[in-house]
Amino acid sequence: MKNTYLSCAALLLAACGGGSAPADTSRLDWTEPADLVATDATLWSDVAGTRASFGSVDVRYPRAVPFLGEQRDGATLAGWRGERLSAQLVVWTAEGLEGLRCTVGDFTSDSGAKLAGIGRARFVKYVISDSFLPEMPCGARPADNPAHLEPDLLSEEATLDLAAATLRPVWITVDIPADAQPGRYRSTVEVAAKGFEQQLDLELEVVDRLLPPPSEWAYHLDLWQHPSSVAEIEGLEMWSDAHFRAMEPTMRLLAEAGQKVITATLNKDPWNCQTEFPYADMIVWTRLGDGSWEYDFTVFDRWVEFMMGLGIDKAINCYSLLPWNSELHYTDEVTGQTVTVSAPPASAEFRELWKPFLEAFSAHLAGKGWLGITNIAMDERSPEDMAAAVALLEETAPELGIALADNHFSYRRYPQIQDMCVSIFADMDPADILGRRAEGKVSTYYVCCSSGFPNTYTSSQPLEAVYLSWFALAHDYDGFLRWAYNSWTADPIRDSRFRNWAAGDTYVVYPEGRSSIRFERLREGIQDWVKATQLRSELAAADTPEARAKAERLETAIAACGDRMPFAGWQQTLNASKELLNELAR
Repeated sequence: MKNTYLSCAALLLAACGGGSAPADTSRLDWTEPADLVATDATLWSDVAGTRASFGSVDVRYPRAVPFLGEQRDGATLAGWRGERLSAQLVVWTAEGLEGLRCTVGDFTSDSGAKLAGIGRARFVKYVISDSFLPEMPCGARPADNPAHLEPDLLSEEATLDLAAATLRPVWITVDIPADAQPGRYRSTVEVAAKGFEQQLDLELEVVDRLLPPPSEWAYHLDLWQHPSSVAEIEGLEMWSDAHFRAMEPTMRLLAEAGQKVITATLNKDPWNCQTEFPYADMIVWTRLGDGSWEYDFTVFDRWVEFMMGLGIDKAINCYSLLPWNSELHYTDEVTGQTVTVSAPPASAEFRELWKPFLEAFSAHLAGKGWLGITNIAMDERSPEDMAAAVALLEETAPELGIALADNHFSYRRYPQIQDMCVSIFADMDPADILGRRAEGKVSTYYVCCSSGFPNTYTSSQPLEAVYLSWFALAHDYDGFLRWAYNSWTADPIRDSRFRNWAAGDTYVVYPEGRSSIRFERLREGIQDWVKATQLRSELAAADTPEARAKAERLETAIAACGDRMPFAGWQQTLNASKELLNELAR
């Protein structure tokens, strides 16, 4: 297969560590885009030499602007055992640097206890972005929509050269071991290049509380995977052994964030090719000469087993009984041709095509032991279409679960739905959430192109990704859904813009398992949700005057993060709430 990228439009016309691949073995080109505007030389007129300083994880630092904040040679982090923490430092140079490298040393306590190898540094690379347009949140982007660079991609390169008059952010990750002794630890971050060295101090407080591993987090994370995108970007044969090997770093990154749901497809691309690359079929439908049906589940089974092997095994959401264009396709055994059929829910074809499939699919899932965790999933379908789908499922395969991403404010029509996710603009009644939770059902919310805040666009403020899970806390949701984990653009390493939505709407990680500022902050927010939920439970069980006072402070902090619009001081409010989690745990 050629290493070329075929967009959906073309197909329609033609019918420093971690689990990612090391930079020196990558099959991809990781060079950055050039500056989109000329550097303002006056900004650098008073800058001499090279300097490094800790900055803020809440700030995106422009590449062509020297660091303007308070210069700090030290930073302090605090977290629970088992928690991942982040810091950001910046290096800026007037003359340029050759072979910049950053190394996080071991952490040592005053008593001599050592936490070795728990920190790593990754250079942050810049990608092309645009901005969210409130007046045009969804739909084709204007031709004159301004573009700019945003720091987001976390590189795995060990060294990096810096051009003159540039700044480079460096993302520091610290994973506190679950068995770490509580207390204070100290480390250093060595920043060095040819002719330059600087040492910064990093202090760590290990709070005497344990965060369980991601596989045990109750948070229901559902970021939709796009396996075909991996094969397209890396130039691999679809569903080949090489394709599955290439998917592992990217999907393992997702598992390590506590993902609970496997995204699978039932027929042709259920979203009518709304992404750069179409979803390749996982189940092959064949109409035999006698009019009966045969279904090949080979790829579906391998994909599910692959994801389960990574630890993502709570649910399999299968899209969709209601594809966006109501089309299905199958192979005609007699002619060998692919036949495409329009089968809207009100049509005779809908029942004729779906009934035998659902019966066969249910039997297959039962044989694999997956029936109890599989949902037939629908995305933003009308109440009329949903009524037809639910009726057919209840008649034909009532043992299958149902999942819905609902933007019609209609969730109460479907009390039987196992996995209900409402738009951020909807309000699910707290009593309904509690009732569903008591029945073992999941209630979450989602954001997409229509929401300016909070979101995970490339240009979103990094703290918004954390706010997403605090919003879930404030509204008592079980978790969060976002429609695109890795629906990559044609050149995702350099250009995060997409034709229909704000840049970054289609993906939050990069090829070959490269993380991003957005994804690291999203994971941070999920940790906060787990910590807050644990504290809620502990304080309620204690039921002492002191515990009730702490619980009131916690609930006040959570409630302050429930707005759908950015409010004055929201960043300070959220950071204060985050600090409270550690304060209450001490």
